[in-house]
Amino acid sequence: MPRLNLNDLALFVAVARARSFTKAGAQLGVSQSALSHAMRGLEERLGVRLLARSTRSVSPTEAGERLLRSLAPRLEEIEMEVASIVISRDQPSGTIRLSAPEHAARTIVYAAVARVVSEYPDICVEVSVDHALIDIVADRFDAGIRLGDQVASDMIAVPIAPGLRMAVVGTRSYFAAHPEPQTPSDLARHNCITLRLPTYGNLLPWEFQKGGKEVSISAEGQLIFNTNSLGLQAVMGGLGLGYCPEDEVEEEIVTGRLIRVLEDWCPIWPGYHLYYPSRRQQTPAFALLIDALRYRK
Repeated sequence: MPRLNLNDLALFVAVARARSFTKAGAQLGVSQSALSHAMRGLEERLGVRLLARSTRSVSPTEAGERLLRSLAPRLEEIEMEVASIVISRDQPSGTIRLSAPEHAARTIVYAAVARVVSEYPDICVEVSVDHALIDIVADRFDAGIRLGDQVASDMIAVPIAPGLRMAVVGTRSYFAAHPEPQTPSDLARHNCITLRLPTYGNLLPWEFQKGGKEVSISAEGQLIFNTNSLGLQAVMGGLGLGYCPEDEVEEEIVTGRLIRVLEDWCPIWPGYHLYYPSRRQQTPAFALLIDALRYRK
């Protein structure tokens, strides 16, 4: 079977329909001689005469008619599919898959996603809430969201939030029975409510910094969760101390429902970033989501 050029087949359809090299050439912006040369070459490769030529007209042969009936609808389908791709470029659509930790998903991602899907009904966003440091390429996510210092150097990172500060908190009832810690090392004598991380199965370390000194505490206690919301619920119930994002407990601290300790040991860490592979070809839908999430001071 000879190797065929799709462009030559499209030219054949145009000539066979117009029954004229001149008319087909005008429609396509191709010279009559170029069309004639292309058709002769096609016929030679196929070993079949497709067009009957005279000084006044051109018409398909029996073989040409059969090829025209089979080929024309298929070329139209290809043209329609290409057109739909071009339209989708200008009318954002498609599915975007994101991986994000619980806190970022609840406080940042949801609001941005809600705006995008409300304005663009052909966009679908799937958010997978997970504390694991997954490989977004291997797991077929379009992007991930993590703290700035957790993003690999070979990824494009877009800041989506200001710096993150943690807070160590407990209820008045808890501190009525336990002295307030003065340094991170004092946490060893406290019931700390901890978070289990799925990547390696370890507990989230409680990180502190003061006067240029960094301290990482392996906090321990009676309760371990794999979700922030349950951990905060346990803290509010007076069951122990929590290590929470400051914005999650700010209102409770202001109202006195929670007491904050070790505040001078809690610095501002790099905030959340959206990250994705540098080689990724951005779709209009993905570009919209990036813009919706981007942090603007």
